[in-house]
Amino acid sequence: MDKNFIEIKDLKFSYVNEIEEPPVVTEVLKGVSLNIKKGEFVAVLGHNGSGKSTLAKCINAINKPDSGSVTVDGMSVADDEKLLDIRQKVGMVFQNPDNQIVATIVEEDVAFALENMGVDPKEIRRRVDEALKTVGMYEYRMHAPHKLSGGQKQRVAIAGIIAMRPDCILLDEPTAMLDPKGRAEVMKTIKELNAQGVTIVLITHYMEEAVQADRVVVIDGGEIVLDNEPKKIFSQVQTLKNLGLDVPQVTELCWILRNEGIDLPEDVITEDECVERLCELLS
Repeated sequence: MDKNFIEIKDLKFSYVNEIEEPPVVTEVLKGVSLNIKKGEFVAVLGHNGSGKSTLAKCINAINKPDSGSVTVDGMSVADDEKLLDIRQKVGMVFQNPDNQIVATIVEEDVAFALENMGVDPKEIRRRVDEALKTVGMYEYRMHAPHKLSGGQKQRVAIAGIIAMRPDCILLDEPTAMLDPKGRAEVMKTIKELNAQGVTIVLITHYMEEAVQADRVVVIDGGEIVLDNEPKKIFSQVQTLKNLGLDVPQVTELCWILRNEGIDLPEDVITEDECVERLCELLS
């Protein structure tokens, strides 16, 4: 895990509203620099409007930089001839699975992109079965997607991306519309893919998901303000609160108790750690 897979240097990006007269330019990313290594699991946090989703779209070449550069495995997103190559390397999963599901049968949906890529039918069959087994949806392969739960639909959307064999998957708040069970299913799938070597960039506003990443990047006002391992990020409770962000509930509990003079460490980010520390105190 030593080579940078994604390299972002001084990235600036603005949206232009052509409807207004004169056109209104809104600067969203204001000089972002970020490197992500192959096989890393990076969570990106920031309140609404901070530029998280815009950054993801720049990595996937949906947005082109106004200035600065974005390269994926050495390929520039500004190079139109590399667009297809980049999108095969970096798959993107959106917030609403209904926007990504196109077919009326699960297995046909997972095969859709592969058919468009001209993959051999026998290979498509193999990849579809493999992808559905990976996300635990193989027994639903003949079901209609609209009859599935939110978590199941999102796993089908992820299977469609996995079937393309990307090196990296960008997930833009993939669990935002799901209940806790659906969220847990999707996070389990994401962690299993990362364990297999897939680079993961997860945009989320659930701190309990960010805790599971190797690294947490915090964006505010179109700039990166924090970038470190989860324990070091979430120990800065007041800083995160000032940015309008939450911290994991157990971290907040320990912070409140510490402010009351109880001797607890700053870097507690999981329930198990919290229980352990409290038991030590009570014994």
